[in-house]
Amino acid sequence: MENGTSSATNQTIPLLTPFSMRNFNLSHRIVMPGMARMRSYGNVPQPHAAMYYSQRATPGGLLITEATGVSETAMAYHDMPGIWKKEQIEAWKPIIDAVHSNGAVFFCQLWHAGRVSHRATDICTRFSAKMMMQERKTNSVRYLLGFEIVKSCYVCAKQLIFVLDSQPNGEAPISSTDKPLAETSSNEFTTSDEFTPPRRLRTDEIPNIVNDFRLAARNAIEAGFDGVEIHGAHGYLIDQFMKDTVNDRTDFYGGSLENRCRFALEVVEAVTNEIGSDRVGVRLSPFANYMQSGDTEPQKLGVYMAKSLNRFRTLYCHMVEPRMKTATEAFECTESLTPMRKAFEGAFIVAGGYTREDGNKAVAEGRTDLVAYGRLFLANPDLPRRFKLDAPLNKYDRTSFYTSDPVVGYTDYPFLETEP
Repeated sequence: MENGTSSATNQTIPLLTPFSMRNFNLSHRIVMPGMARMRSYGNVPQPHAAMYYSQRATPGGLLITEATGVSETAMAYHDMPGIWKKEQIEAWKPIIDAVHSNGAVFFCQLWHAGRVSHRATDICTRFSAKMMMQERKTNSVRYLLGFEIVKSCYVCAKQLIFVLDSQPNGEAPISSTDKPLAETSSNEFTTSDEFTPPRRLRTDEIPNIVNDFRLAARNAIEAGFDGVEIHGAHGYLIDQFMKDTVNDRTDFYGGSLENRCRFALEVVEAVTNEIGSDRVGVRLSPFANYMQSGDTEPQKLGVYMAKSLNRFRTLYCHMVEPRMKTATEAFECTESLTPMRKAFEGAFIVAGGYTREDGNKAVAEGRTDLVAYGRLFLANPDLPRRFKLDAPLNKYDRTSFYTSDPVVGYTDYPFLETEP
């Protein structure tokens, strides 16, 4: 009787209906997208990530890791994970096992920051004295001790510690351009004066970056991931090539729309050839102007990329809503993702400011197959169950999004007690 009631309930809630994504039979349509958490000390995933991800893993659910660097030059922020060396591959394995033990599908988001990087990174010292002592016992000790306090955090007004070089040998970050980010630039992690002016990639260097993505994809499968998501959104390297307000190249990676998308599609092709199309998704944000990476014809860009991904039989396209002009703030707009949805032949995932109600509506109306919930999933590890019961949601604490604490704001958000 109980199972019958549950089935009937699920049939009335579009987000809780099953969906077949080729080889992956998903039990619901609520996706946990990649979200930076900055708790991978020394760019190596840590044991506490196993609890974090497995808490949010449900049978037949889809989870995507936080942005994971494909190489040393890919990094931008402190304590982001990587997957370019053996130590990182091995560190991911128990985390993946924990997610799989709960029956979920787990994809690794492959990322290169490009010019959104710097020769040095700052972190906010939101640590108590006790926490600092605990940190001394971890791999992060070299990032927390003996550095000069240089200024205050623009987010929380607390002091920052000057930490480490984000780029190997103190080199400039790479990009499609040599244009630096303007002084007004900032994101949730850092402010503009930490950004080092980038170095424009030479044409003959670009295949090396494509190869970094290919090798990272191979490493992800070796670690045990079910697939990878190529991060082509939010002003990072791939986005810097695609967007016409950034890309000022005159070679065949710049100028026309086709040329500006060439790098992105070469990455998709290389990764697909390496691990197979059934394991590859792509995240895009054509309408966003995050970190000064806007485009003058975003719909044209989005449709072109959606159609182009069909050539590679890409498993899914994960696209950010036009209302999310930045990563954190929704704006009123008249554009929609409908043209991209119609152009793409694989599974379609939408993201950007969705509630339970409008997520259900988007699925019911056929505007998407799946809906990604970032901050709601962060604060509600049992989000699918809460949506099923229409239960109250935990409120997220933005001040703990990017601290190095392995518990607070990470694995300590409460679950619902018992089902009514």
